[in-house]
Amino acid sequence: MQKYTNAKKVLVATDCIIFGFDGWNLKLLLVQRNIEPEIGRWSLMGGFMEPDESPDAAANRVLEQRTGLKNVYMDQLRVFGNPDRDPVERALSIAYFALIDIHQYEKQLSDEYHAEWFLLDEVPELIFDHNEMLKLAHKQLMYKAALHPILFQLLPEKFTIPQLQALYEGVFETKFDDRNFSRKLLSTGLLVKLNEKDKQSSKKGAFYYTLDKSHYIKNFNAFLNLVPNPDKFF
Repeated sequence: MQKYTNAKKVLVATDCIIFGFDGWNLKLLLVQRNIEPEIGRWSLMGGFMEPDESPDAAANRVLEQRTGLKNVYMDQLRVFGNPDRDPVERALSIAYFALIDIHQYEKQLSDEYHAEWFLLDEVPELIFDHNEMLKLAHKQLMYKAALHPILFQLLPEKFTIPQLQALYEGVFETKFDDRNFSRKLLSTGLLVKLNEKDKQSSKKGAFYYTLDKSHYIKNFNAFLNLVPNPDKFF
């Protein structure tokens, strides 16, 4: 078999930025690194791609091995290739971000790598260039959420409008007007109102809604106007 004799080999890794929603707060899933260098420090979920794997397959395998999570929404972010990003060997990283409902997957988390959820404003300093990955992933998440209903991937099967508003406010790190947000949300036609209320948050309670999945898929690429003045975030 012919080989490229003059080419030097470069390692390729995948790293996963996993955003989760617990019903009221947006969080990031991290693990403690169990090898040198930087052993014991907090890290994104990462691992090296095998010769017979595609980047997507490697990202899914690494995610399942490190956390026990599988079949979650993931989107490729970009390649990080600074020559000195890894102090051990020359290594590229193909970064992905994932969106999950924390309560749906909390029992699947593997204890082996000490996975732990952090509020975004309490994320510790991460290894290598992982802080840069997180920053760009958050920006990409805001960009997509301003245009499409991507954040519904973070919600449980039934949810309230205040919970959905808390999710959007957590992603965009700002406060939305309650009435305008509710009005715009209901006008999308994405929600189905249930005859059930959440009585834990207030005496009056808030009605639960569920996502109209057929309408969601059909209109996923339609412009979503839930975020006022989206240009100020980018």
